[in-house]
Amino acid sequence: MKKKVMAAVLAGIMAAGMLAGCGSSGSSGETQAPAADTGDAAQEAETSEETDAAEADTEAAGETDLSADSGEIYIFISSPEYADAINTLIDEYKNVAPNVTINYETTQNDYPTLLKAKINSGDVPDIFSSTSGMEIDTYREYSYDLTGQPIVDAMDDGVAAAMTSAEEGGKGCYGLAIKGNYFGLIWNQDILDDCGISAPETLDDFKKACETVEAKGYQACTTGFMEWWVYKHNVMDFLNAAAKANGEATADMVAKFQAGEAKIKDYSVLYDNWFDYIDTAVKYGDDKPLETDLSGEEQAFAAGNTAFMLGQGAWVEADLLAINPDLKIGFGGYPVDADPADCQVVSGSDQALHVYKDSKNLQTVLNFVNWWYTSDYGQSWFTDVAGVVPPIKTDKESAYTIIEQGKKSVEEKGSGDLSICYSTDSFNQAFGEAMQSYIAGTTDKDATCAQIEKDWHEIDGAAK
Repeated sequence: MKKKVMAAVLAGIMAAGMLAGCGSSGSSGETQAPAADTGDAAQEAETSEETDAAEADTEAAGETDLSADSGEIYIFISSPEYADAINTLIDEYKNVAPNVTINYETTQNDYPTLLKAKINSGDVPDIFSSTSGMEIDTYREYSYDLTGQPIVDAMDDGVAAAMTSAEEGGKGCYGLAIKGNYFGLIWNQDILDDCGISAPETLDDFKKACETVEAKGYQACTTGFMEWWVYKHNVMDFLNAAAKANGEATADMVAKFQAGEAKIKDYSVLYDNWFDYIDTAVKYGDDKPLETDLSGEEQAFAAGNTAFMLGQGAWVEADLLAINPDLKIGFGGYPVDADPADCQVVSGSDQALHVYKDSKNLQTVLNFVNWWYTSDYGQSWFTDVAGVVPPIKTDKESAYTIIEQGKKSVEEKGSGDLSICYSTDSFNQAFGEAMQSYIAGTTDKDATCAQIEKDWHEIDGAAK
């Protein structure tokens, strides 16, 4: 991917004021940042000396002989969809640094809660994850400032901007990105061609496409609705369109919900279109939508009998092609209203990885992340193994359709706002759980809206 393309894709999303915060998972109770660690002056001095030594000793890991490096690295991050790719990265690093042991753990469910518990118990992972934006500041006191490290020079400028501290006026670099990304609607181009239809760009188009596909004997949608996080990926275009319709910036609209000053009924794109979209996806989707997880969704779509895949992005293509190499994939924005211009791909870096500043093996950890971003293998890993939008400056083109079509869409129509980063992942999980209750029929639309509004205010409002 060309440098200028990555800047266009990511910089506008990531450089605009640093986004929104963190806290505990779920829909109940107030969310608070993890309690600060305290220590005496001697301990602080010792930590400072260790940090200074790490800064002095770190070289460009792509040029450094790491065969004599040793120690353990504990990685605890969300995004299990990248597990295979990260395990491949770890296996490659064993060839470079055979005396380094990397213990890798990943989960999606209740990740913020589990991370907070680890931090409060003193069992802080050497590398851990959060959303980008305001969660950078939530975990800043635990995060090593990577300023001056080779990894910072390797980052795309827009990605690097997302890792700075808003509380410090955009200074520092407290994270690294596992990927840039594209979020949008994925379709089977062969099915659309067989049905004689184009990719939908309006909500009515989407509903008619589902009817046409089903009448032709195909399944219209697979949803992954068992996973709470697919809802936050589906809703972003609706949030952006809702704000636009009311003459607001998305960030300002989200802030009103966080402050308890807005209602979903105030925004017809959310109250009407969003629920219409969900109802359509359920009607024309999986037999048991709340039992379809990421793996089930991938299997259903890769089988070649399903037209649309919802709630996913660039990260799934490698898995899909591993199942069905002949799959012809199409990719674009979500159809959210009557205006095709609002059907935009969303792009940006939604996740940050943090290096624990008090790691017992800080230099070993820094050597690893620098190698990841600067070595020949590490730089090729993003496109060739993980199949993601590279978060680094690179001229390497991607072989993946979603990345190339996502890039083209952004060039032609612009990028939708990465609105999920204006909210904490704790709220995003609560939002997903509320939508699951709606789909299950245990709450109606108005009750679901009331729950979402309550969680938005109580979780994110408390985190500010």
